[in-house]
Amino acid sequence: MAKTGLYTGLDIGTTSVKVVVAKYIDGQMNIIGVGNAKSEGLNRGIIVDIDKTVDSIKRATAQAEEKAGIKINSAYVGLPATSLQMERCSGMIAVSTNSKEITDEDVFNVAMAAMVRSIPPERQIISLLPQEFTVDGIEGIKDPRGMIGVRLEMSGILFIGPKTIVHNVQATAQKANLHVDSLIISPLALARTVFTDGEKEFGTILLDLGGGQTTTAVMYDKELKFSVVDQEGGENITKDISVVLNTSHSSAEALKVNYGDAFSERTSEDETFPVDVIGKNEPVKVNERYLSEIIEARLEEILLQAKEALTSLNILDLPGGVVVTGGAASLPGIVELAQEVFNVGVKLYVPNHMGLRNPVFSNVIALVEYAANLTEINYIVESARAGERIVPPTNNYVVQPVKNELEPSTYVQDYSDDYHEEKSFEKGKDLVQWVKNKWSKMFD
Repeated sequence: MAKTGLYTGLDIGTTSVKVVVAKYIDGQMNIIGVGNAKSEGLNRGIIVDIDKTVDSIKRATAQAEEKAGIKINSAYVGLPATSLQMERCSGMIAVSTNSKEITDEDVFNVAMAAMVRSIPPERQIISLLPQEFTVDGIEGIKDPRGMIGVRLEMSGILFIGPKTIVHNVQATAQKANLHVDSLIISPLALARTVFTDGEKEFGTILLDLGGGQTTTAVMYDKELKFSVVDQEGGENITKDISVVLNTSHSSAEALKVNYGDAFSERTSEDETFPVDVIGKNEPVKVNERYLSEIIEARLEEILLQAKEALTSLNILDLPGGVVVTGGAASLPGIVELAQEVFNVGVKLYVPNHMGLRNPVFSNVIALVEYAANLTEINYIVESARAGERIVPPTNNYVVQPVKNELEPSTYVQDYSDDYHEEKSFEKGKDLVQWVKNKWSKMFD
């Protein structure tokens, strides 16, 4: 479907919660609202206190609402790749209609058939990504609807993860008064957004350096082939600085942001700065090289763990090299250090959106991009997976007065009329009506 409409992404990170509202018109993305609040209630990327996390989400959402001038009711929510399992799957059915023309219902049924398998009680299917359909032996079909056939097959990729993590993310968003449009696996969305077409095709490694965890992922042949999570990130660097220099956590974070460098060879022992040391009446002078060595030691450990995982599967030497992003990737010298560790080409990805040109926003922007590219087939398959009615997004945003004086050209335009017909194309109407009919029949 054409990328037109309003999409909201929610990234629940260890150190901050980000909310982005984007308006798409004919595939052109315009970010109209951003929220970024300090995160509470998470430990190493996992929600451990729902109520505290709800408060963080509400603060970030309120910021985005104020800037966009709308009331946010729903969002596409990022899901960490912790304990993520990927499996190929396939299903086959006989076409149900007398005319043998393939319908939405046939796609729904073949997706259900593809998910038939035994799954441990503590895990669940998070997502089913359709790869291609086969009609009477004819392969490589992306949308079989309207075709004539007797036998319909679908191949895809199942993403399976822990029920607890999925439940906590959904429950937290709902308690923050946000309907979850869909849970999106963060490394999948990030790889699709960050990589060029060539990098997706020939193989590239993604390194997402977050606050509480580091995710290493590989995309090859336009598919996510591998993903692993290391429970270390930028917060560990801050803790190291705090312990080694005997300073508070807030002071250590300020030192990392203002004076930190990931590659000690770039720094000087002559450049010094004051550090408030616990138990000392006067600040202590610390040189730039010493601080950099503390940062470098932890980052090198994180990168080496990622390298070990990739080397064990013999997937380190991919043509696309390594792309680094995430909040901790904003440290100067990260590219040089990663090149030294991996011994392959490394580049830094920074979003190219006004006011968001920082790797910390890569994930939340990727969620919006991914959501905007979902097709009608994705929504039918998701309906089969979720066990509830999933339809393409409609205009469920309510225009509200903007509290502060903002730039009129950006934030106070009334978007209501723009989106009443955003899904007015024929297949979209048919899809929504079919899903409604499907689920009403099931519960009659």
